[in-house]
Amino acid sequence: MNIHSAIRRLNQIFIVLFLGLSLGLVYWQVAVAQQVTSNIHNVRQCMKDHAPVRGKIYDRNGVLLAESKPIDPNNPFKGVLCGYQRHYYLDGMPSLANLIGFYISPLFNSTGIEHAFDDYLSGRAGLTELTNNLNLILHRPPVGDNIYLTIDTRIQKIVERDFDKYAPSYNPAVPELRIDNENVFATNRGAVIVTDPHTGEILAMVTRPTYDSNRVAAGDLAYYNQLLRNPDAPLLERPLQGQYVPGSVYKALTLLAALDTGTYQLNTPSFDYQHAVGPVTIGGEVFSPQLSNIYRASYARTFPVSMNMGFSHSDNVMFAVIGAKLGADTWLEYNKRFYVGQDIPFDLPVARSSVLPPNGQLPANLLAENSFGQGVDLVTPMLISLIDDAIANNGQLMRPMLVSRIQAPDGTIIKSMSPQTLGTPISEQTASSAREAMYGVVRCGSGSVIPELYGSPWNIIAKTGTGQVGGGKAAHGWLMTQAPYQDPRLTIVSMRENAGEGANVNGPAVAAMYNDIYTSVLKLQQPAPADPSVPYCAQHGLWT
Repeated sequence: MNIHSAIRRLNQIFIVLFLGLSLGLVYWQVAVAQQVTSNIHNVRQCMKDHAPVRGKIYDRNGVLLAESKPIDPNNPFKGVLCGYQRHYYLDGMPSLANLIGFYISPLFNSTGIEHAFDDYLSGRAGLTELTNNLNLILHRPPVGDNIYLTIDTRIQKIVERDFDKYAPSYNPAVPELRIDNENVFATNRGAVIVTDPHTGEILAMVTRPTYDSNRVAAGDLAYYNQLLRNPDAPLLERPLQGQYVPGSVYKALTLLAALDTGTYQLNTPSFDYQHAVGPVTIGGEVFSPQLSNIYRASYARTFPVSMNMGFSHSDNVMFAVIGAKLGADTWLEYNKRFYVGQDIPFDLPVARSSVLPPNGQLPANLLAENSFGQGVDLVTPMLISLIDDAIANNGQLMRPMLVSRIQAPDGTIIKSMSPQTLGTPISEQTASSAREAMYGVVRCGSGSVIPELYGSPWNIIAKTGTGQVGGGKAAHGWLMTQAPYQDPRLTIVSMRENAGEGANVNGPAVAAMYNDIYTSVLKLQQPAPADPSVPYCAQHGLWT
């Protein structure tokens, strides 16, 4: 081999090595940089952090909820970068940990608002030294933008406190009130959503259980792993991601479809004994009197009775008949109007609610079961909140809002979110009739046995729900509410997992929430007193 051949061979080797190194650099720095670095278990050593200071997060009134501070050099946890550490100020508001989420550094996955609005908060932080240096060269902003939420921390603290204060406890020696033939059970799992139905603004959102986002932000990997293994799923944002059998609270949607299409009138006595009490056979399935609250509690002694009576006493047989009369196409159309089976437009991801079995078909018997909330319905608390809001807002559905504005560090408004309508899924008359039906629930029906609801000075109206889940587990307890009846200012949806009776496990807490919010925060005048049950219930055919 002469010297020229040796030089050529050496050049070829260098070229191959150079290409290999170049490809490797591109692969690790670009192609898989996110996969390699965005993992909370990555414990690489500190690198110099050129990333901008992350923006702050505030509530609607400017109360600071999250900011970045220089990292304590004595931090005992591994996996934390040099530079800045996120700090969360959530005393009395632990649920905001799930809503706001957590952020550790550009090298780790974030969650919640921290993730959804990372492009604004981060100020274009890079994932690697290469991209961070590029940010410096391009003079990108050194500080991220600030996020203002629609959350009102005054209301948030009230809702969290009352939800915990009135958590159900179960004592087998003490007989419980039984509405849907279910007992009450202790549980620490649940969700609450408080909304202004006229704007769509979320004023408070509660999830239980929750977690300490400051420990995660500090890099406490042992704690984070405990959260992942916890069977109660404390990282789950239940109002948005929890999917539950709704039980009788879903009769509200069937009621809306029946009223809006003119299939039934609210107060017309359209149901004879058999179609109110049973047995009736739909799609080969027998719906017996054991499913009828009217029959079990002897609320009706003369027939026919109205749909209003069936709704106030939460009668399953009657609503199975209503669903069958509507038909699958019409019933599913009204589900679609409330974003069932679709992505709800929102600032954070919301799990899709579903009312169809895996094959996508809804036979007559399943339609009947779905119509009173016990078929294949799986819904999120957010979905129930949308139904509640449209009823309260005279048929108009507003886009739910969690972020009100995005603001630069110098105060410049980058983006301002205004209330947006999602359409009018029901008529104003339908909404008015639905509010009347919810009023009957509390004055005469399944909500009237809860003294805190019935006796509230704020004229709370409601629909109760007890979602049977089977498998030896207690039912999910639901309560969909708004107040005052004459002019609803807020809606509150409350759900407790595996707690039993919907009215029992949620009623006292929700009544306290309305009273505390309206008295100490909104400072409203109390409305005119509600009608006494006698003679209202008899005059409106809700007791016969």
